[in-house]
Amino acid sequence: MSTSSTAPAVELPRSRRLTELVLTVLAVLLCPAAMYLVDPETALANRMWLQALTVQGVGALVLHAVMYMRARYADPFILPIAVALNGLGLAMIYRIDLTTTANAGAAQLMWTGLAMIASAVVLFFLRDHRVLRKITYISLAASIVLLLLPLLPIIGTEINGARIWISLGGRTFQPGEIAKITLAIFFAGYLSTHRDLIMLAGKRLGPVRLPRFKDLAPMFIAWFVSLAVLVFQRDLGSAILFFGIFLAMLFLATGSLTWVALGLLFVAAGGVLAYNYISHVYYRINSWVHAFDPEIYNQPLGGSGQIVQGLFGLASGGLFGRGWGNGRPDLVSYSNSDMIITALGEELGLLGLGAILMLFLLLVSRGFRAALGTRDAFGKLLAAGFSALIVIQLFVVVGGVTRLIPLTGLTTPFMSAGGSSLLSNWVIVAILLAISHTARAPHVVEEFDESDSIDYEGYEPEGATSVISRITETNRSGGARGE
Repeated sequence: MSTSSTAPAVELPRSRRLTELVLTVLAVLLCPAAMYLVDPETALANRMWLQALTVQGVGALVLHAVMYMRARYADPFILPIAVALNGLGLAMIYRIDLTTTANAGAAQLMWTGLAMIASAVVLFFLRDHRVLRKITYISLAASIVLLLLPLLPIIGTEINGARIWISLGGRTFQPGEIAKITLAIFFAGYLSTHRDLIMLAGKRLGPVRLPRFKDLAPMFIAWFVSLAVLVFQRDLGSAILFFGIFLAMLFLATGSLTWVALGLLFVAAGGVLAYNYISHVYYRINSWVHAFDPEIYNQPLGGSGQIVQGLFGLASGGLFGRGWGNGRPDLVSYSNSDMIITALGEELGLLGLGAILMLFLLLVSRGFRAALGTRDAFGKLLAAGFSALIVIQLFVVVGGVTRLIPLTGLTTPFMSAGGSSLLSNWVIVAILLAISHTARAPHVVEEFDESDSIDYEGYEPEGATSVISRITETNRSGGARGE
């Protein structure tokens, strides 16, 4: 008696590029529609809406074409969400330009085009995100160089008390925005390789396993770099962001609260030192605690006028907002960059601002979805790390303008005026798209080499299970191949 067996048919995932195209077209139309609502006559006269439609439309179509050729199975929702956020930011910057002396709209539109083209270039050449693991330590060196550039005497530029810019050809650029990408690549590469040593080595003290000193070296480096940025560049926001990325990725890799507790101790120690010995930090915290004190409000250096006016703007927006073009963002300094959330809240209200935050939530969830779907530990950590980066940055921004935490001066991703920030965020989008393609493409399963990732099975200390390990187990059981 003979038996014959046939291999079960494998259902290939859908590319979903048509879904992406329809959503992207709708997202592109948001910006010109918002510009028209701000002031119909002015919008038709200066044709800014047409320029925005052209730049975003061409950039989105180029990215869509690149994905169709090189990343056909990439997530269909990441691009439309990024285009929508970028477009709403452009519309608000254009609106603020009409009532202030600022003229950031044209520059932001130019940077939008450059950033989207850069994103397409990265996506075209980054066929497999795992090649980034080969430049783990090169990324660390690049991060250090990028963070040191603003301190150089010739090209370094100080603006508003912070020395985080370089000036090239009459234009300023913030290297720290690119450094957050290279730091995330380094952390993902290091932690995916040394996770077992970090979790297993060291002495146990009761229920807690204390890590070895040499395993603490990366944390000390991250803490020292963050503190150095704070001291020499006087940039509280970047210091919080850099160290926050490392703590988030460390927790994702190990699932250990011990490391998070150690990191928070470092943050507390650095915060106390900075408050007592760095005047910039002292003024920030003092204006946060005593924001409504008349002396602090009217203080020329480190005053709380910007914070309080921003709160008044949010309050005047109410539930439904005052409408596009009907607010007073001109009363808040830097309303097109640091305080753009307050301008959006005033004119779109709680519902409009809530919708924008929901877009960010969807973007982050798709990033974590890409981390869940890809099979290698490096890709999981990199996608989850970039998603955590957006969450941390958004929390610091919204927390600062609502007076939950001290105002730091970070930009809102995709929305605030600033070319370097826009460029870095679009590069992050490209890498997330590449990882999501790897997660869903049918040929990746055959090409995947198990030796590229850490074998997590059987090497867990008691009571500790990392987030990445749980994701790996879900993926191996076939639960992460769908939409």
